[in-house]
Amino acid sequence: MPRTLLIDGDIIAYRYSSSVEHEVEWGDDVWSLWGDAKEAAGLVRQYLAHLVDMTAADDFVFCFSDKENFRKDVAPTYKMNRKATRKPVCFKRLREWVESNFDSVCYPRLEGDDVMGILATSDLIAGEKVIVSEDKDMQTIPCLLWRQGEMTEITEEYADYFHLYQTLVGDTTDGYPGLKGIGDKRATALLEKEASWETVVKAYEKAGETEEDALVQARLARILRASDYNFETREPILWSPKV
Repeated sequence: MPRTLLIDGDIIAYRYSSSVEHEVEWGDDVWSLWGDAKEAAGLVRQYLAHLVDMTAADDFVFCFSDKENFRKDVAPTYKMNRKATRKPVCFKRLREWVESNFDSVCYPRLEGDDVMGILATSDLIAGEKVIVSEDKDMQTIPCLLWRQGEMTEITEEYADYFHLYQTLVGDTTDGYPGLKGIGDKRATALLEKEASWETVVKAYEKAGETEEDALVQARLARILRASDYNFETREPILWSPKV
């Protein structure tokens, strides 16, 4: 069975465009910033050779985010904390180079995480799929996950549990807060008793919030699977708890 890697292209483009960025002081308090896109491309090639060797992969696909993001329709504040963050100077050029030289996928209004989740849980790519990402959110997808140099099988049960966990604790990096006052220990303790949507709702209501508030956080935390995507209209299906 062929093994295909689904690589988080956003992380790779950011990592290697950052690594070739240099500051120059010209004197009289004049500074400039520059990056060598060719050097970054060479580093990506080295990374790919090592990655394919370590994972015994037969093929790979880069997954990138679109400029538009459907989660902003769910909550306009989603990732607003990143708005002022500057991308590395050759980030755009490196992404263009990757897309020109390797198989790459980008779906309208979706993040690269969603693309990986959809491809990993569908039959669009034959054989075995492995998500390659350092993002802990990918633990919400039932899949083989290559993260931090290790291969882990994420079961559907654990993926569903981790989605509930993320709904409670939130993700400050992505700009959604979860339930105020709930951290790792409290969320884990609640879900160890019963890992269910009812547990999450009760925690929100106990804190003076509503089920609708919990649902907004759950939809932000949900990395799309094939079942969360309408392939005909190319639109996401917002997550709702099973009745």
